[in-house]
Amino acid sequence: MLVEQLLFIFVSFAMFVYMFFRMIRRNDTSYVIILVLEAMGIALNFLEVLFDIKLNVFFMILKYVLAVLVPIIIIALEKQGIYLYEAVNLTKAKIFLMFKDNKKAKDALLSILDKDKNSYKAHKMLAQIYEKEGGMRKAIDEYVQAIDIDKQDYDSYYKVAELLNGLDKKDEAAEMLFNLLNKKPDTYEASILLGDILIDTEMYKEAVNVYQEALKYNPYSYDINYNLGIAYTMLNDFQSAKTCYEKAAQINSVAYALKYNLAEIALIYKDIEEAQKKFLEAVDEEELSADSYYELSKIALIKNDKDTAIKYINTAIDIDSKKIVDKVKKDPIFIPIMARISIPFNLENKEQVDEKQPKKELSKKEIKAKEHLEEMSEITRHLSYNDINLLKKNRKEKLEEKEVNDQKEIDQKERRD
Repeated sequence: MLVEQLLFIFVSFAMFVYMFFRMIRRNDTSYVIILVLEAMGIALNFLEVLFDIKLNVFFMILKYVLAVLVPIIIIALEKQGIYLYEAVNLTKAKIFLMFKDNKKAKDALLSILDKDKNSYKAHKMLAQIYEKEGGMRKAIDEYVQAIDIDKQDYDSYYKVAELLNGLDKKDEAAEMLFNLLNKKPDTYEASILLGDILIDTEMYKEAVNVYQEALKYNPYSYDINYNLGIAYTMLNDFQSAKTCYEKAAQINSVAYALKYNLAEIALIYKDIEEAQKKFLEAVDEEELSADSYYELSKIALIKNDKDTAIKYINTAIDIDSKKIVDKVKKDPIFIPIMARISIPFNLENKEQVDEKQPKKELSKKEIKAKEHLEEMSEITRHLSYNDINLLKKNRKEKLEEKEVNDQKEIDQKERRD
C-alpha cells in the first residue's frame, strides 16, 4: 500500500510538472484543463492519505485516470504531432460548422495558425470553408499551404487545379494536373479535368495522350472512352473516334450524345442505314431530338422518300423552330419539299421543359464535337459513293501492303538467323 502511494505520488507529480512547463513553453492555456484534472486526481490521493481511508474501486480508477492516464494520452498524441490546442480548436471549428457558424469556425482555425503555421489540418479545413463561401483565391492559398506541409496530399493538388480552372487560369491548372499525374498517374478526376482543359484549348493530341494513359488504370470508364472519342473527332481521326464511341456505348447504352456522333460518322462514311438507326436512337435525348429529326429528314431525301422527309423535318421544326428553320433555308437539299414544310410565321422555340426533370445540356466539348462532325458530314455529303468506296479501297490496299511488307521483313530476319 505504501509503495503504491509513493509510486503514485512520484509519477503524478512528475506528470503535473511536465504539463506545467509544457504550458509555459508553448504559451498554451489549453493545458490548464489538463492541470486541473491532474490536480483533482492528486487531491483524491491526498485525501486518502490525510484521512487514512481506502478509496473504493471507482475513485481509485478515477484517481489514476485523472492524474496519470490523461497526461500520458496527451503526451502520446503530441508525439504524433497532434497538439492539445490544435485538437481543441479543430473540435470547436467542427462544432461551429455543424451549426453553420462559419465565422467562429474560421476564428478557431486561425487561432491555431497563429500559434502553429504548419498545422496541416487547420489549413485544409480553412481552405474547404473558403471554397464553400466562394473565396476561391483564399481557398487556393490554403490548399497550397496544406500541400507544402504534406506533399502527398493529392486531393489538395486536384482542388487547386479545379479552382484555378474555375478562375479561367487554364495554363496554371493544367500544369498542376500534369504534376499531380506525374506523382499519381491513376488519379481519375485529374485525367478527366486535364483532358477537358486540353480539348477546350484545342490541344487535341495532348488530350489523346492523357486519356490513353488514363485508360491503363480505368479501361472500362465511360467518360474516358467517350472523351477520347471527342479528342479523336477533333483530330479528324473518325475511325478511332468511332471505336472509342462504340466502346463507351457498350458501357453506357443510354448515352444519346455519342449515338448522335456515331450517326454523323456513319454519314461521313456513307453508311446511310447505320446513320439512320443511330439518329432514331438519339431522338430520345431532348437536346438532340430536333437535330436528329433534321438529319433523318435529309437521309429520307437521299433515299428519295419525300413523305418521310417532310414528316421528320416538320417534327424537328415543331421541337425547335428557331434552330431548324434557319438550317433548312441554308440547305438546298430541302428545295424539292420546301412548299410542304410548315415554317411558322413567328419563329419561337416550342420546346417545353418539365420542371421536375430539368433539361440536360450538352457540355462545351460535346457541342464542339457535335458541330465539327456536322460540318465534316456536310463536306463529305457532296462526295459520291464511288469516292468513298475508293478511299476505303485505298485504305484496305495500304493495310494489306503493310502486312505483306511486315511478313517479308520477318521472313528475311528468320533466314539471316
